[in-house]
Amino acid sequence: MGLGAIALMRKPRRPDAPGPPDGRRAAVPTRVGVRPGGVARRGSEALRLRLGMAEIRMCAPWKEIRKKDGAPAAPAGPCVVITQRGATRLKAGHVWVYRSDVVSAEGVAPGAVVGVADERGRGFGSALYSTSSQIAVRMISSGSVASFPELLRERVEQAIAYREPLVRRTDAYRVVFSEGDLLPGLIVDRYNDIVSLQILTQAMDAEPVRAALVAKLSERLQPAAIAERVDAHIRELEQLPAKESGLLQGEKTSTIFTMNGVRFHFDPREGQKTGAFLDQRENYAAAAEYARGEALDVFCYQGAFALHMAARGCKVTGVDSSRPALEIADKNALLDQHDVEWIEANAFDLLKDYSGAGRHYDTIVLDPPAFAKTKKNLETALRGYKELNLRALKMLRPGGTLVSCSCSYHVSEGGLLQVVAEAAQDAHRMLRLLEKRGQAKDHPVVLSIPETSYLKCLIFHVN
Repeated sequence: MGLGAIALMRKPRRPDAPGPPDGRRAAVPTRVGVRPGGVARRGSEALRLRLGMAEIRMCAPWKEIRKKDGAPAAPAGPCVVITQRGATRLKAGHVWVYRSDVVSAEGVAPGAVVGVADERGRGFGSALYSTSSQIAVRMISSGSVASFPELLRERVEQAIAYREPLVRRTDAYRVVFSEGDLLPGLIVDRYNDIVSLQILTQAMDAEPVRAALVAKLSERLQPAAIAERVDAHIRELEQLPAKESGLLQGEKTSTIFTMNGVRFHFDPREGQKTGAFLDQRENYAAAAEYARGEALDVFCYQGAFALHMAARGCKVTGVDSSRPALEIADKNALLDQHDVEWIEANAFDLLKDYSGAGRHYDTIVLDPPAFAKTKKNLETALRGYKELNLRALKMLRPGGTLVSCSCSYHVSEGGLLQVVAEAAQDAHRMLRLLEKRGQAKDHPVVLSIPETSYLKCLIFHVN
């Protein structure tokens, strides 16, 4: 599941959110300052903070800054005041503050760069503010930010440099991974000579930011075209004007890209997300290493697992409920002359029917969509994962390989392992865990931001 989707979910105020017993918002202090030596004092309406070597001057949003001589001056910039719970989250290294932990954001414009401080006057740096998302604050720096477009250009350069030694055997990879690259609300993928991007927040949608992004990507990657994939639902949640997907630069609308020596068609106007599931790229190759004999790829989408296994000499069947996805999968198979059987069907129904009919395979891949898009769906999701794995285990021949994936952030690796173990017990199978894998390295996991780690890929030997 993508971070943008997580970031934009609307949720009611969390029941554990602290607050006065009568439900009123806690009073906001109006006169707090910091002496040059760092000791808080009253009587000042400016907030001076030292963060590392940088000194930030942020205005309290409810007062104007006054010069030393007492004359009024314009505010140094908008400021958001957060609760101690929000502050604790930031101290732990996270970058999000939920709306329920915002005490004051008076006069802050949609997508503004803001200073962030707690109710005691302690500053945390600069953030992007959303007036509509449940995640109101997304930190971007522990210091001041003079120009967000300039910061974005620097961060894109850093993101590209990070991937240069890591990305191998492919011309398709994630260039920018939102919070994973300290650019919350931005996804950029490269497919050979076409760059596809998604903008998921108010701040990233500002015209100066867009212009800086397109210019930097064009300069650094020199693509034939830059396309934007628009998620209408996300734009609605962010209260952004409706927009169509399309080209931002260039004229090329299709290309062929390669992952691990296997070729695929790409059209930026088609498919899910930005076009393909690049987070599984390294797992496609790993699964193919263990695959043998007759293989079944369930939820095959455009055939990535299936075609990697076919390249290893397996006799492969791919199953998906989307006819358009299967049509692209078939075109992909023709690129390298792979003979794959594609079946349009509901995966649960097909596995039930095949299991009941005594069909058997040597390799089965399960790569379903996110069953648990919210925490409240977790129990139902785990039942779904168990049913899939149980059916698959009953269909695997002794010595076979099971590849079981989950892209649900709310389903932990331990939770998925437990589900597969329970399914194995019910199916009277013994499993040997060959590999525990996650998303590709171009989707970096930040330890203090658990939401950046969402993909699980487990590979088992089945007895």
